[in-house]
Amino acid sequence: MTNGELNRYSRHISLPEIGLAGQQRLKQARVALVGVGGLGCPAGQYLTAAGIGTLGIIDGDVVEESNLQRQILFSPEHIGQPKATVAATLLSRQNPYSQVVAHPVFLTSTNALSILSDYDIIVDGSDNFATRYLVNDACVILRKPLVFGSIYKFDGQVSVFNHADGPTYRCLYPEPSELAACAEVGVLGVLPGLTGCLMASEVIKLVTGVGDLLSGTLLVFNALTLSFNTFSFTADPANKLISALTPSAPDCVMPVLEITASDWLAQTNRPFLVDVREPQEYERENLGGQLLPLAELYQHPERVPNDQPVVIHCQSGARSRQAVAFLLTKGYQNVFSLQGGLNALNRL
Repeated sequence: MTNGELNRYSRHISLPEIGLAGQQRLKQARVALVGVGGLGCPAGQYLTAAGIGTLGIIDGDVVEESNLQRQILFSPEHIGQPKATVAATLLSRQNPYSQVVAHPVFLTSTNALSILSDYDIIVDGSDNFATRYLVNDACVILRKPLVFGSIYKFDGQVSVFNHADGPTYRCLYPEPSELAACAEVGVLGVLPGLTGCLMASEVIKLVTGVGDLLSGTLLVFNALTLSFNTFSFTADPANKLISALTPSAPDCVMPVLEITASDWLAQTNRPFLVDVREPQEYERENLGGQLLPLAELYQHPERVPNDQPVVIHCQSGARSRQAVAFLLTKGYQNVFSLQGGLNALNRL
């Protein structure tokens, strides 16, 4: 280590449990961060500050104005720019001793193994179930430990999967939930900061060998009551037998056909419009399209016409991409996602 690094990490090195040897392990570690949103921003900042040698940022999304309430790594001037690229630049400035690699793509069953194989530890900060199962399965195949976090309204969850003989994400959640994970039901702005910091702490513990990991344990906390609870769960050996990745359906991460807000507005005869948001969102603001919440669309895809062009929209474009990817698996061809959703229209 250089004198600059020794000085920068002196508070870590002063801890007997970490010391110089632990800091060296942090420097040698290669960590992949899937998603640089509410969870990925604080996790990435603290991991970079801690001296993780190589941090990979995997995210195919762009910065939106609604992100700024909780994704405090970004600023207004970053709106519309690729999250992975912006995050890599900012984190590199925060710690020039760390190498931050941008992967400005969505993780898919096609690229997951090749990207994640270059890293030692995987951190899942994604906001949808398709990606979570994909990341889990890739970690099982590659034998990589997985640090997981999730948020919902005022609640946060953190755990460590696939560590040694420990359980996987599928051991805790065998089946995908019907809850639309990236539905904009609202989230307390500071909640992802708390959760992301706990995720970063688990990564540091994994690398240095300090403390007790949340392997086989789910930490659940509520920001309103400041209550912290842990729940134990066991491994199902069958979940360790995954040998190949298969495309998820619904899959929020697969590439889909999109139409920009400006192109949609310019059309004289606009296609059939489907709004996959929740009823309360529709009541606040809508474009007059057919309301078909994402969870209902999964159950009744036949409610979307298949004999004419269809544009599907949500608030930011995340759920509409899920919907289009799902409909493509059902034989639909002429379906498009409104890029950026209502947020993009409101910026015009």
